[in-house]
Parts: sequence; structure tokens; C-alpha cells
Amino acid sequence: MTSRADIDVRPIDESEFPDWSRAMNVGFLREPTISEEFLEARRAQYTPGRTVGAFDDGRCVATFRSFAQELTAVGGAAVPADAVTNVTVSPTHRRRGLLTRMMAQDLAAAKERGDVVATLIAAEYPIYGRYGFGPATWATEWTVDVPRAGLDPRWAGPEDGGRLDLVDAEDVRKLGPELHARLRRSQPGAVSRDELWWQLTTGAVRFLPGFREPFFVVYRSAAGEVEGMAAYTTDDTWGEAKQPLNTAKVKWLTGVTPAAERALWRYLCSIDWVVRVRSGYRAPDDLLPHVLPDPRAAAVTTQADFLWVRILDVVRAMEARTYGASGALVLEVADAGGLAGGRYRVEASADGAGTCAPTTENPHLSLDVADLATLWLGDESAVRLAALGRVREERAGAAREVDALLRTSRRPWCPDIF
Repeated sequence: MTSRADIDVRPIDESEFPDWSRAMNVGFLREPTISEEFLEARRAQYTPGRTVGAFDDGRCVATFRSFAQELTAVGGAAVPADAVTNVTVSPTHRRRGLLTRMMAQDLAAAKERGDVVATLIAAEYPIYGRYGFGPATWATEWTVDVPRAGLDPRWAGPEDGGRLDLVDAEDVRKLGPELHARLRRSQPGAVSRDELWWQLTTGAVRFLPGFREPFFVVYRSAAGEVEGMAAYTTDDTWGEAKQPLNTAKVKWLTGVTPAAERALWRYLCSIDWVVRVRSGYRAPDDLLPHVLPDPRAAAVTTQADFLWVRILDVVRAMEARTYGASGALVLEVADAGGLAGGRYRVEASADGAGTCAPTTENPHLSLDVADLATLWLGDESAVRLAALGRVREERAGAAREVDALLRTSRRPWCPDIF
């Protein structure tokens, strides 16, 4: 077995991209053989210096990639983020500290660049807490039993003066970015989408197997403004008595007004031959179940953590967001990674603005940087974390004060897998 010190962890050059891609496929249990078409499409994601591999005797055995991203904080401000993805370690090289080395290099570089946070979607729960990441948003998927939903089968479109139109991929690439930008300004936990995202979702660029071109539907308000859009696919399932039993699977659905969301869900539940609608990953407090006359027709089929956040700069993170009440608290933040630990005073005014600065005052609450990330977007309760033993009150009632400042009326949500 090669010693840890003899395994070279470093950014790859472009000539090593095929070997790196093979190792990534191995880690994700995909076919290891890489086609030229796959490589050509995937090269669009190669970023010099941020595509990292671990090499044993010249062969890539672990992969790691990060890219520039923006994450929406509570209140709508966008903070620069280091988005982590494509993390794998080949099964022959587990338990040798390769992920720890790759992560340490990347987070140090992100801190040096001035990124406020790092983000990732965790395939497995236990891995990333030890690097200071905490689950900051959750996702829920519903499966709607359409015949049970109680909707009027004669429904033919919005009654609010708006309209629904099927559009093609080119229209989505034109209309989608501005619509998502509007959503992102109001949705804590949402992340930026680059041009490649829109090319992938519409099939202009394809490198994952099994891509099926979705149907795209747009909702326009009575004034003609695009306020919603959805992408969905359907199967072709029929019962033995020739009855249709098709399922529509929502790839993504964006609505910047309640009217748009209602119209798009009604549309999806009114497509001829469709008897089930799978919602895709939504916020746990999504409107979906309750836009149906019978909300029980929407059964939860997935409920899990989703976006994980790692705070790199406590001062900038806490000052980027807004607050639900006026008040002040002192946090003692532990960070085994040595990137963001310290004692900080956070003060919020009645207008929602906040300041944060290092302090020597006595702390009110002690917590790990991963738990601060869990609280930062407003989804989690400090009172609950205290009951779990994950945060410690240094002053009685401090956890309740933290909740008054940090929690949000609607839950944060990240619409994207990356």
C-alpha cells in the first residue's frame, strides 16, 4: 500500500482531465470508460487551479472541484461562495486522508480569495461536519395522486388573467436567467446559475447519460410579465385495461409570485393521461400540498438535508443577512479548521440591519462553526440545538434570543443540485 505521503494531491492540468474524469465516474459508480463526446462536453467545467486530483503512481484515485458561486443570505444579499462538487475517493484508497487534504487546500484558497462561505450538496450525511459544514437548507419531494387531489378536471388555465404557454429550449435560455435572478433576490439559500447550467438543463450541452428533453411551460401574468416556469418529463405507462397511468416528473419549477406557483402546479396536475406528479426537491414549506383541495393527495416521498454551508468569514456572513428583531448577542465560535473561530458580538437594529465584530466580552452562546452555518440561513432553532447538546448557553435564555434574531418566517431553500 502506498503511504499517504507518497500520494500527490494537487490541481490537475488539462491533459490529466480524462484520467480525472474516469476517477470521478468510478467514485460515483458510473461506467469508468469515458467517451470523447463526454470529455468534450465536460471540459466546460474544467477550471485551472480548482480541479484537484490525488495521484498514486500516476493514476488519479480521488477528485475534487470547486467553482465560483453566489449564495443568497436572509434579506436578499448575495455573498461570494466557494461551491464544492465532484468529490470522490476511489474504493481502493479510502481512509488515507485524501479528502481531508483536498478540502483543506480548497478552503484555505477560498478564504484567501475572500469567499464568505463554502457550499456543497452532501451525498452522505456524516462526512462534511468534520470540515465545518452544517446542513443549512432541507428539501422535500411530494408525489401527488392527481385523481384524489380534488381539482376540477375541466380546468383549462389560470382565472387571474394570466396565461400558460409551452416553449422550446431556446426560449428557456432567453427567459430563464432573468426569472431565476428575480427568485434569487427573494429566496435565502438560492444560488447563482451560470450559462452552462441553462445549456445543461435544456440539452444544449449533454454529458450525463440518459438525458431526456423536458417539456417547458411558462406562466405570464395578465400584464404579460414572465413570473413562472417549469421543466418536466413524463413516462409512458398504461394499465392492462388501456387506462393511462403516466407520471410527470418536475425537473425544476420557478415561481416568483404565488399566482405563478399556483398556476404551474394546477397545470401539471391537469395534463391528460397524467395520474401522478412528482414535485422534485422543494422547500419543506412549499405551497404545493395546500394549493390542492385535498392536501393529503400530496404524499411526502423524500425529506432530507440539502444545501450544506461552511462559514469562512463570520463578520461578513453575519453582516450580510438581515435580522428579525433588535438585540445583541456574543457568540463563541469553535473552528477546528482554524478559518473562522473566535468570539464575536452581533448587534441588530430595529430595521433589520446588523453589525458583527470580534470582541472580548463574555459569550452568551458557544457553538461550533458548523452549527453557526446551520443557524445562519434561519432554518434551524438554537433552542433545539441546545436540547441536542450541540450549542451551549453561557447565559440563561440565550438560545431563545438567538432564535428571535436569526429565524425566518419562510424556510430557506436551494433549488439547485451542483
